[in-house]
Amino acid sequence: MLSRRETILTALKAAAGFGLASASPLGTLLAGTAAADEASPLAGLRYGAAVRDVPLAVEPEFRAAIARHCRQIVGEGGLKWFDIRPTREQFVYDSPDKQMAFATANGMTLRGHTLVWYGAMPDWTKTIASASDAERLLVGHIEAVMGRYRGRIKSWDVINEAIPDDPASRSDIRPSIWQQRLGEAHLALALRTAARVDPDAQLVINEYDVEFVGDRYRRRREAFLRLIRDLKLRNVPLHAVGLQGHLRGDLAIDREGVAAFTAECRAMGLAVLVTELDVIDDKLPGPPDVRDILVAAKAYEFLDAVRAGSPIDSILTWGITDRHTWVPTYFRRTDGLPNRPLPLDAGYRVKPLARVIAHFLRDRR
Repeated sequence: MLSRRETILTALKAAAGFGLASASPLGTLLAGTAAADEASPLAGLRYGAAVRDVPLAVEPEFRAAIARHCRQIVGEGGLKWFDIRPTREQFVYDSPDKQMAFATANGMTLRGHTLVWYGAMPDWTKTIASASDAERLLVGHIEAVMGRYRGRIKSWDVINEAIPDDPASRSDIRPSIWQQRLGEAHLALALRTAARVDPDAQLVINEYDVEFVGDRYRRRREAFLRLIRDLKLRNVPLHAVGLQGHLRGDLAIDREGVAAFTAECRAMGLAVLVTELDVIDDKLPGPPDVRDILVAAKAYEFLDAVRAGSPIDSILTWGITDRHTWVPTYFRRTDGLPNRPLPLDAGYRVKPLARVIAHFLRDRR
């Protein structure tokens, strides 16, 4: 068995092999009290996690972990169109109502995810045949859903993933029923409607894959920034930018690109949130102790780049425990070992990633 110090040194050598510039500062951070020795390094900080309805309902360990570590939660599902709108006429609020009840009972807040997204759309939306029908449905949906939670859901991902995977130009918007029927105007329409329904809510535009080195990721940053600038120039209500942070363990973070992006967001008066953080570890070395530090190193590198341009308003991870994560659905390891992308392991023990998140939330300069 390696000692903790030997494990850290082994992992940091591996980190250098993966080009992780954060290896040295991470070593300093982890050289102190081990995360496993702390009941919750995240308690009391602006940290949250995505929750799934089944474990929230039936697993006491899951509920206890969320209550112990989080100040906010977001539903992996429940508020998406597929979940809440089975038909044109019907709204089903069972899931978000239960999430809200849990959050309220445990002194935390619930984030709203999401009002406008190309994905998770019910089949009936394919029958939206005209611009007037699309506008009526989109506005009515936001009025109904936001209206139900007005004053209780204080932050909404109004727009989610509006940029194509590889934009053809800076003005490229991802195809969706709303884009097909209303064009880019549907984005401003959604934000203006949201601001009217709940003037006190934080309105967020949320995006992924803007943090890595490479031409595709640079094009995505440029297209995302063009959209944000355009909305702000037209005085469309927008308060924050959400960076999802689904980090690939084998891809380098573009520190200069990310810092420049967040600095421009800050200059436009926008808060910067990390909304769905995890580290996809299918290409990282197998030993769990070493891999956990490599995961923490990748998150450190990303969060350090974000903070170089703007304070980080809050950090949410997409799940809290390796027991419940989307990652193996698409990125299962070929060696058969379980993925370890989140702050707690499958036994709800705190991992180095939790200490990294706590570090950036304590020091929000």
